[in-house]
Amino acid sequence: MQSLGWTLIMKRGCFCRKETLNINGSRYTIRDRLAQGGFSLIDLAENAITRRSYAIKRITCHSIDDQNIALREIENCRKIDSENVIRVVDYELKGQADIVINTTSTLFIVLPYYKHGALADHLQLRARKQDHMPEAQILQIFLGVCEGLKAIHEAKPVPLAHRDLKTANICLSDSFEPIIVDLGSMTEARLQIVGQSDAQRLQDEAEERSSIVYRAPELFTVKTYCTIDERTDIWSLGCVLYAMCYFHSPFDPIYERGDSVALAVLSGNVNIPEDSIYTEDMHELINYMLRTDPMERPFIFSVIERTHDLIQKLEGRL
Repeated sequence: MQSLGWTLIMKRGCFCRKETLNINGSRYTIRDRLAQGGFSLIDLAENAITRRSYAIKRITCHSIDDQNIALREIENCRKIDSENVIRVVDYELKGQADIVINTTSTLFIVLPYYKHGALADHLQLRARKQDHMPEAQILQIFLGVCEGLKAIHEAKPVPLAHRDLKTANICLSDSFEPIIVDLGSMTEARLQIVGQSDAQRLQDEAEERSSIVYRAPELFTVKTYCTIDERTDIWSLGCVLYAMCYFHSPFDPIYERGDSVALAVLSGNVNIPEDSIYTEDMHELINYMLRTDPMERPFIFSVIERTHDLIQKLEGRL
């Protein structure tokens, strides 16, 4: 089930269908289509009584397996308590998925609506004008993303990893606080890979659920005997910070040219533009996270510490 980034669908014309949904006794009127993926879509909806806007995600499940994967998103949300990670407002599963008699079920998840859309949308608008965000602003937003990721990595009873962190999965609140969304790919962070079938399973899962230009090197060719941990997300976080500076992941141009992203990622060559307007400290922070050997990559608390230091240094300089 392909993960659905929250980049908005910008479209002309009207959305004429005035569909209403009943979720656990609350009525919602569908106002617009926000995003669409392989098996899920997100609509903008209004609560019929409070008139408040929400994003309603619906996931079509073709089997009990699909259903369990979809429900995992809700379970994961409940384990995390952070202002920088999305919260589930309500949910309801309707119908019964059965692959034998070809019936499906639909999981409706009511989520907060963020009118500013995703960080990816914001960066796209800036890219058109080559309007680079000031370093201090980047670091403030980035720090919020780090705080959200820290809450995921410190989940109880076991640490979790997002596994699909990217600018399309970070929404911006009214006050421009970053909110990590789309927890459908989230999984136990620490995995012991023992043997070929374990390795293949994780590799297939990463191919299906982790966007290629944000995917950590160790998920492209999973070693037969290894430990995978939450530092897969630190690699993605490095790509997010790079994108906040230069409007795209370091591996987007390679993907667009049709060259091998896997080779580029495994080579670890990250191209910092020569005309970069950012400080050497910022370049070092990006490279600090983009280490191809996961065991040399920092954990989230070290990234937060370094970001704080950089913010203080900048404030001292201003």
